[in-house]
Amino acid sequence: MDKKHKVLWACSLALSLSTAVYGAQSQSPTSQVFPDAATSDPVKLGWMVGAPPPADRIVRFEDGSYFRFPALRWSVAHFRQLMPTINVSRGLGAPVVLPRALREDIDALRFTPVGATLPMTWAESLAANYTDGIVILHRGRIVYERYFGALKQDGQHAAMSVTKSVIGVLGATLVAEGLIDAGKHVSDYVPELASSAFGNATVRQVLDMTTGLKYSEDYANPQAEVWAHAQAGNPLPKPQGYAGPRSYYEYLQTVQPQGRHGSSFGYKTINTDVLGWIIARVSGRNVAELLSERIWSRMGAEQDAYMTVDSTGTPFAGGGLSAGLRDMARFGEMLRNGGQFNGQQIIPKMVVDDIRKGGDQRAFAKAGYPLLKGWSYRDMWWVTHDENGAYTARGVHGQRIYIDPKAEMVIVRYASHPVAGNAANDAVTLPAFAAVAQLLISQPR
Repeated sequence: MDKKHKVLWACSLALSLSTAVYGAQSQSPTSQVFPDAATSDPVKLGWMVGAPPPADRIVRFEDGSYFRFPALRWSVAHFRQLMPTINVSRGLGAPVVLPRALREDIDALRFTPVGATLPMTWAESLAANYTDGIVILHRGRIVYERYFGALKQDGQHAAMSVTKSVIGVLGATLVAEGLIDAGKHVSDYVPELASSAFGNATVRQVLDMTTGLKYSEDYANPQAEVWAHAQAGNPLPKPQGYAGPRSYYEYLQTVQPQGRHGSSFGYKTINTDVLGWIIARVSGRNVAELLSERIWSRMGAEQDAYMTVDSTGTPFAGGGLSAGLRDMARFGEMLRNGGQFNGQQIIPKMVVDDIRKGGDQRAFAKAGYPLLKGWSYRDMWWVTHDENGAYTARGVHGQRIYIDPKAEMVIVRYASHPVAGNAANDAVTLPAFAAVAQLLISQPR
């Protein structure tokens, strides 16, 4: 492999990781030992401070250094400085202020992580999961809010595969409005995909990720299709002699079938890329533009969001969104209220109802998520089917939107856990969120 190909390989790895290509995998946590949250604090380490910063504290996209831990902890709050993006405008209206009723009893809340014998406190869980920012809404009021490391109140943070759930809401909205027929084939909307594995898949199968695709996201295998996807989406110039696809759209046309559509759940980022293409074809706007028009500019957001793009300017629907913490909380609160927020029905209630009912639990079980037994996947949301009716958006390194209807609670967390797969933090995250929900149900204020 020549020098140019080595650079491209490193960049492809960095880009694919940064945009959360393998969102919520079931792999076991790595045995590698990482510095803890305090030791890896990006502000204390001084990443990108100075004019110029010291050579050993410079973070670059082109060489992949921006996604090596602990530099990752700075990068997730500064993607716009490192790669091309497209804006998601909040519009020109005044932001909707979220009322505050802060509680002092949450930090001391105790719970026992899955598989552990000793309890930990909520405050301890934040460090355990390398939390960068977290906000809890109860009945629409902020009851808890914390920021750590490089994330500030006026900053944006990478949402990783939480992006998929946001795009899923856009797709489900167009279905509810009759602009997309979920029973039609993908090729009915994007004829360019007729010869690919997606051609005879239905839009519903794409939304619920029950497509049969020859696509591996095994990063240990250099021949896995995830590498070709990352290379295609990489916005940097391709090396001389490169003959592969040069954009997300070009790559999607090369995906081959494997298995039968509709038989089992398989979490594959390229499903969301296809949904983004369908949305763009039907609406005449890319997903960043439509997200601004239909949601961000209507919900009283306090900041613009943004999305990473490929070399043709196509937003990465599978994981490219960065947004403010409270704005993501506004998005979650809108869903908790059946699509209503800022005095208006922003998305149809039937979209939220469809998400909450969940998908095919038998199809989901075949994917083998040991900590997510009984869950399902619908409209690119993870549905718990627990007694509270909770559902969640999940992204690598610890990103979450968690909505608990019974507890009237929304939790949004940004994090920079050194291990990408959510199996590394679920054992703490799931019981921690459940403990807060129980507190809010039993001791409302």
